[in-house]
Amino acid sequence: MRMLSKLWRRFRGNERGTSTIEFVMILPGFLAILLVGYESGMMMVRNVLLERGVDLAVRDLRLGTPTPPTFEELRTTICRESMLIEPEDCADTIQVQLEPVDLASWATFDSPARCIDQTADIDPIDDTTYLGGGNNQLMLVRVCSLYRPMFAPTGWGMQMPNDGNGNYALVVTTAFVNEPTR
Repeated sequence: MRMLSKLWRRFRGNERGTSTIEFVMILPGFLAILLVGYESGMMMVRNVLLERGVDLAVRDLRLGTPTPPTFEELRTTICRESMLIEPEDCADTIQVQLEPVDLASWATFDSPARCIDQTADIDPIDDTTYLGGGNNQLMLVRVCSLYRPMFAPTGWGMQMPNDGNGNYALVVTTAFVNEPTR
């Protein structure tokens, strides 16, 4: 007992390493703030580039070219122009909805954004709405793309909606009026 008392007094009086203990306690908090900031910045960059890709791809639809792009062509153009999704991964990460707006009721999309659930066995293309519309018709386009967080724990900490694989969804919506050339 006397030996323990002597060791305790010696340990209690020694102040070496106290700054190391403070550093070890504070470092995880600072790293978490840094990682969450980086992840949210990357999410914003991805969202801006996806919006850019959608705007550039929808241009052909908006101008009323004689042969509007098909669903696959539009989706591939969005992937190519957004510069974030590799064209070979495009079918696994992006979903496009195109619908005319009923001007009598101003009804828009009747369901939440449809994203591709990579854990499901069903084909998401079967659930896709791709209606080109007619002359002078107001159209809505909604694109949902899935991205894997760079730092998974920080992505979960931001309370982002995600699929079964932990990917978060970015949804871009835009509207345009078909030109009267159709």
